[in-house]
Amino acid sequence: MSFMGSAAKIDTLEVRSGRRADAIDITDRVQQVVRESGVQTGLCQVYVPHTTAGVFINENADPDALSDILETLEALVPWENGYRHAEGNAAAHIKATLVGSSQSVPVRNGRLALGRWQGIYFADFDGPRERHFQVTVLA
Repeated sequence: MSFMGSAAKIDTLEVRSGRRADAIDITDRVQQVVRESGVQTGLCQVYVPHTTAGVFINENADPDALSDILETLEALVPWENGYRHAEGNAAAHIKATLVGSSQSVPVRNGRLALGRWQGIYFADFDGPRERHFQVTVLA
């Protein structure tokens, strides 16, 4: 789905996680939306409309950084911990709250102005499943 206004582009994209806790690099897909928007200077927001998933920005050069992040979140918020939430996925809700549901990145010269080693990651804490995220680009 896509909306194109004079100064905004909004796209909804799908992603599929492969395990219960997964971090998927979506940087290239977000950059494609920025490129298609034609915006040269502005702001790009990535939003995850799920209560057991989130989005974060972190290192994209060493995959061990992602493993460390996911393993640390699991140690901090273990799947089994006597939670009261009836669905049995309280840990996923807590991790999503810690990570957050949106990130904003400046757009400069038609590109995401990320740091050298930064990437944008969709984090699913209740997978595997198909999810979606929204990308909004504003001039």
